[in-house]
Amino acid sequence: MDLESIWSVFLSKIEIKLKPVLYQTWFQETKLIDLNNEYAVILVPLDVHKKHLMENYSEIIKETFMEVTGSIFKFKYVTQEEINEDKKKPEINENNEATFESGLDSKYTFDNFISGESNKFAKAIGLAVAEKPGAMYNPLFIYGNSGLGKTHLMHAIGNYIVSTSNKKVLYVTSEKFVDDFLNIYRKNETSNFKAVDNFKRKYRDIDVLMIDDIQYLEIASKTQQEFFNTFNELHTQNKQIIISSDRSPDDLKKLEERLRTRFNWGLTIDILPPDFELRMAILDKKIEAQGIGNFVPEEVKEYISNNCTTDIRKLEGALTRVFAYATIMNGSEITLELAVEALKDYIGKNIISRNKIDQVIQLVANNYNITVEDIKSKKRLSKISVPRQIGMYICRVHLKESLPKIGSEFGGKDHTTVMHSVAKIKRELKKDKNLEVEISKIINQIK
Repeated sequence: MDLESIWSVFLSKIEIKLKPVLYQTWFQETKLIDLNNEYAVILVPLDVHKKHLMENYSEIIKETFMEVTGSIFKFKYVTQEEINEDKKKPEINENNEATFESGLDSKYTFDNFISGESNKFAKAIGLAVAEKPGAMYNPLFIYGNSGLGKTHLMHAIGNYIVSTSNKKVLYVTSEKFVDDFLNIYRKNETSNFKAVDNFKRKYRDIDVLMIDDIQYLEIASKTQQEFFNTFNELHTQNKQIIISSDRSPDDLKKLEERLRTRFNWGLTIDILPPDFELRMAILDKKIEAQGIGNFVPEEVKEYISNNCTTDIRKLEGALTRVFAYATIMNGSEITLELAVEALKDYIGKNIISRNKIDQVIQLVANNYNITVEDIKSKKRLSKISVPRQIGMYICRVHLKESLPKIGSEFGGKDHTTVMHSVAKIKRELKKDKNLEVEISKIINQIK
């Protein structure tokens, strides 16, 4: 049998021996990628899989694999990142020169770049540049806070160009650019002409240059001069330049003004933090990739989305943490209570605020004999909409929560809806003393 067939049989046997959530969390996304006389090399999604499989499943893996192959193997677990790092190690040609390496990560594409209101413009512009590099928006300057997808978008552009043309694309971080430049002066040769020539060939004999996190160039004043020269050389030849930063060009005050001016020659786009809908879509995509959508309740996804609002990496990390926690707890069912426990040290202070709002929603639901799902729904029946408005009023006036936060945690409502609800309850309180008593009773139960 080939590797795929061997592993397919192996997984079918493992699936029978484990609970569904354990199989889906730790085995479903694994793959056999090499088999020699001594080792079976297994591709796993994350580092946590490596550790957990070695520490908790080594015997069942060895026994089951022997059932399939009839032989005893040792097992080695690797992630795609480790494979990519190995691929990035330059090969040496006959002239003792490193062969060209693009630095691109093939896993980042436009297809898996999930877009919403906060980043759809950036994605559209990125695709336009990828289709005709050097023809428009040159340079393309992408900025936004860490963890919002700037690097993903850059790799997607590069991978698209490589797959649809014979153009030469180079992706590096600004630290790598600085390091390569400083290596010229670290050579022990009597002359560094060769090192200078290699540097210029790497950064100028290309069609597309992508520099990630350009803000780190602020602390390397000598390197700024070389980047200025490289920029001018490429731009003069209509070679595409793509730059990312955590700040806009005008806010990079420690960069030379002539560099900041050139960054504004093309198009500057910002990527904003994901809104509630986009955060939910990102979680759904990650859950779909894990193949365990039916095991993650909607309220757990909403809980994560409402507490990880500014960073996609933290959002995905929170979900991974919940998966791992459920597995470590003997394959426990994923519930809101389990998610709160798993993330209490990960989310931090926001969790306290979130629990208060949860309490209000639950207390209002109990008081008016409706469900939490009713309150978070879009139902407009009076018996549901009025309690919903009361809950929003308490969160705004008593808990002092922001309008957007209340709206998102009441099922993704717009902040204007919260404003109208609070205003309406304030008007009702002036003429209905019984309502004041009801609200006071709920507030007194908040712990």
